[in-house]
Amino acid sequence: MHALQALGEELATLPPARLARIEMPEALRAALQEAQRLTKHEARRRQMQYIGRLMRDADPAPIRAALDAIRGVSAAETGRQHRLERLRLRLLEDEAALTEIGAAHPGADLTRLRQLRRNALKERDAGQPPRAFRELFRLLRELDDEPESPA
Repeated sequence: MHALQALGEELATLPPARLARIEMPEALRAALQEAQRLTKHEARRRQMQYIGRLMRDADPAPIRAALDAIRGVSAAETGRQHRLERLRLRLLEDEAALTEIGAAHPGADLTRLRQLRRNALKERDAGQPPRAFRELFRLLRELDDEPESPA
């Protein structure tokens, strides 16, 4: 029971956007949103106990897997991060990778990707902080997060 309550507490600390991506019963989702809203110590404590009780009825395995993916602990998430990193480096080396990205993700903003690529190369050459380099990775990750379009 304590492990389930600890899992619920960890869920309550997540930002709403990440919490929305995790598959869970709606009653649990509503209780977590309420816990995020509460600031008084005793009210939050009671809400966390309620979340622990709701967690007993939910299957914790998919929730734990989703949390591991968010934290980057799972092997699948680590592999995904490495794959996106290789794609970013290939894009910086050769602009032809844009066509590959465009084919894989038809809704991708290729103009934005091209602009970020150009800015990242300028930053690297000038020895500036890698702002566009990081933004390029974020954009590639968002594209990878989007559901696959039916072909």
